[in-house]
Amino acid sequence: MASIRVAVIQAEPVWLDLAGAVRKAIGLIEEAANSGAKIVAFAEAWLPGYPAWIWARSVDFELQTRFIYNSLAIESDEMEQIKAAAKKHNIAVVLGFSERSPSNSVYIAQAIISPQGELALHRRKVKPTHMERTIFGDGSGGDLTNVAELDFGAPWGKIKVGVLACWEHTQPLLKYHSITQGEVIHISMWPALDKSTGVDHPGLWSMTAEGCQNLSQTYAIESGAYVLHSTTVCGENGINTLSTQNGLSSRQPGGGHSCILGPDGRRLTPPLGTGSPDSEGIVYGDLDLTKVVANRGFLDIIGHYSRPDLLWLGVDRQQKELVVPRVDAKQPGAEEETV
Repeated sequence: MASIRVAVIQAEPVWLDLAGAVRKAIGLIEEAANSGAKIVAFAEAWLPGYPAWIWARSVDFELQTRFIYNSLAIESDEMEQIKAAAKKHNIAVVLGFSERSPSNSVYIAQAIISPQGELALHRRKVKPTHMERTIFGDGSGGDLTNVAELDFGAPWGKIKVGVLACWEHTQPLLKYHSITQGEVIHISMWPALDKSTGVDHPGLWSMTAEGCQNLSQTYAIESGAYVLHSTTVCGENGINTLSTQNGLSSRQPGGGHSCILGPDGRRLTPPLGTGSPDSEGIVYGDLDLTKVVANRGFLDIIGHYSRPDLLWLGVDRQQKELVVPRVDAKQPGAEEETV
């Protein structure tokens, strides 16, 4: 089977500027396609940039309002531009973005756009992490579907591509459900990640660049899939725009630690450029998909290395709605709307 080239973005967003961010995304999509990539992966909330100010202060009315205005709606001209770019360049786009709902709520969202320019999958992060809950809403049952089968044509055919956001990679049940969907290539999306400063690091090690890569590597081992570990760069412009100088995240320029991980967990690519975390660019890799099959001959946690007679997972995939028809017990057959 022929190897498939993938591209992992390590770039700074155009902070809180949806139009500018879309233009930059389309340019990166074109660059990746011109370098032979068939999949390009962006970081968490790359459109319009992860709101790192939440780790510095819990409330910022001005920035939050600006953030909502510049978040991406599913039904929008901006989304159509990105879909058109995927189709034009015959490349699958896995996009991390802040989704703006019709009622102006925002959600940490992900989209998988096929090489044919179709929205193959749209999901929301099931549970935002800690301070993220100050601005983002929860996902629902439908968001448990996080894998889409994409048709890349000859010689690759159809390949299952999956995605999770950030600390969703800490959740054993969510990860197991993801793995049952049979992905071969997984995109692991993260914001800008600061390197650990050692045992006296002011935050959690599991939030550092080293800790988050560890989570992605663990996912690769558990799933037996290739993992595209995609991170954001936050430079001086981002720090000044978001005022994160005194926060737990994005205090200094950096954050970029994108890489590609093999199905046995090993890192396959070196750091981008000089290795500085403020380097912008694209990490490329040629994936030999036969290695996924070879690896699962040893480790397949949803197949020969499982015991469903002893341990199993229960799932509710139903989307929860705000308005639900209810049968009135006093009048059989009658329905009323309940908010």
